[in-house]
Amino acid sequence: MKLTPRKSFKAALLSLALASFALPQAQANENIVNVYSYRQAFLIQPLINAFEKETGAKVNVVFAKKGLLQRLKSEGMNSPADVVLTADINQMGEFAAEGLLKPLASQAIEHNIPSQYRDPNGLWTGLTMRARAIYAHKTRVKDGELSTYEDLAKPHMKGRVCTRSGKHPYNVSLLASIIAAKGAEAAETWARGVKANLARKPQGNDRAQVKAIFEGECDVSLGNSYYFGKMITNEKKPEQKDWAAAVNIVFPNQGDRGTHVNVSAGAVTKATKRPDLALKFVAFLSSENAQSIYAAANFEYPLKDGVKMDPLVASWGTFKADNRNLAEIVTQHEAATKLMDKVGFDQ
Repeated sequence: MKLTPRKSFKAALLSLALASFALPQAQANENIVNVYSYRQAFLIQPLINAFEKETGAKVNVVFAKKGLLQRLKSEGMNSPADVVLTADINQMGEFAAEGLLKPLASQAIEHNIPSQYRDPNGLWTGLTMRARAIYAHKTRVKDGELSTYEDLAKPHMKGRVCTRSGKHPYNVSLLASIIAAKGAEAAETWARGVKANLARKPQGNDRAQVKAIFEGECDVSLGNSYYFGKMITNEKKPEQKDWAAAVNIVFPNQGDRGTHVNVSAGAVTKATKRPDLALKFVAFLSSENAQSIYAAANFEYPLKDGVKMDPLVASWGTFKADNRNLAEIVTQHEAATKLMDKVGFDQ
């Protein structure tokens, strides 16, 4: 049985009720893994195909943009879910905080994934990485003007910065990393400085900021690194190739703590009826084969050492990532969210 995507939490619960008659049969089959995933279908399917081919197991997936945390909580130990996949670490941190995850006792995962990208208590593991980079216009931003996140808050950037909402998880995570590195007072000063330098009210997604740079509305923006690849290769909307051609991707803070990074992540649910197979699936996602597929599908960076990067991603050059354990940054997420409200970043 293939569990289908859900557009809302309400719809997800209704669908679960409708599908529940078939679940007992699926639960009795020890060679099936049920996955709740915030990662999009096109990213997950190649991995599912590879795992099914390698193991002979069957993988069922519920895809959703939101609501999976509430769904797993409401189902409790009766949940059919064996594995949870998230698009960023803050989502996974919420599952962990609610006590919904089972520790990953896997030497393979520990060998494949560096410790800063794994929960210290073994509740989750990172799978692929992306950088919270800066996009800078190729000619309007001069050499030496921009090399750190802190530069975005300096007077010479007045009226030159674009970004999406400060309350979006990508920007909240960045601010949380600054709190972890420099303290709440320095983080507030930074947030106020960036707000003062905005060319327009925060709006749109990361790609919309690069479009604004292309159109001359601003000179620099914050954006996840994989969007560079998505724009450069976008055949359906070729105008995005022009946006990308107008900018350079900058990896900030190479002289000190390194660039802030986030990860997609995987975990085994506490409610799983097939813990061994669930763990096998997550461990497979940390393997060289899966890491290569996963990273190439979304222009992300593999976390396992030695895995070949997508050639386009490799062309952007290597960078030093912030090596602070991501779990420490997750603990600052609430403080960062409140700080964005305090400075009125989106107003």
